[in-house]
Amino acid sequence: MAEKGQSTSIAQIAFAIVAGLAVYGFVDMAKNAEIRHACDPIVQMRPRYMGADRSAPDFDLDDGKGGRVKLSSFRGKVVILHFWTRTCGPCREELPNLGKFAELIKDRKDVALVTVTIDDGPKETQPLFDAIFGKGKPPPFIVGYDPESSVVKAKYGTTLFPETWLIDPEGRIRARFDGVPHAGDTCDEIWNGPLILSAIDALRSPVTCDVTIDPKVDPRLDRQIAPCRMGEGM
Repeated sequence: MAEKGQSTSIAQIAFAIVAGLAVYGFVDMAKNAEIRHACDPIVQMRPRYMGADRSAPDFDLDDGKGGRVKLSSFRGKVVILHFWTRTCGPCREELPNLGKFAELIKDRKDVALVTVTIDDGPKETQPLFDAIFGKGKPPPFIVGYDPESSVVKAKYGTTLFPETWLIDPEGRIRARFDGVPHAGDTCDEIWNGPLILSAIDALRSPVTCDVTIDPKVDPRLDRQIAPCRMGEGM
């Protein structure tokens, strides 16, 4: 009887170990799936910088309509921060698609598309908006004016346009795109596809992607994104 009881105990212990390993494997697999969900969309968009260790500098700019554009007021949302100027050819070409994307997300309360231009004010930008969006119509996205580059250059270090930043709900910079952001081997603008929407959802996830991409550390990035950046820049 003792031997039978001992065999039963060993079988129970073995079953518990196997069950424990199965649960661990399931948890580990689920965790890996969450990490892939948090990383894949942004990685596929080939950012110039990707990480989660930098806080986005706050700013408070004139919106040209008597109001203010303050980055911290969007805390709790995913912020797409876009720098541009009317004298930049790629910026002018990108704005129509940026406008279409703004219309696509206009009913989403969890994301904000905020643009900042170094132009002096609406008198300089309205003719461009008239040509793109219709006579007298405002753009479908937020515009802040930074003629002194006190934000664009002094706080974010931007000197060439366009440039786009992805900021998570906690105010952390998660990615930066130099030039018009593209994705995939076909170099499609991200504003025209679903990948940017997947990235927004990923940035809302409590799981943080622990992948860091920085061209200062990994110069291979230049070769990776170069085909999509030819002819860009102010």
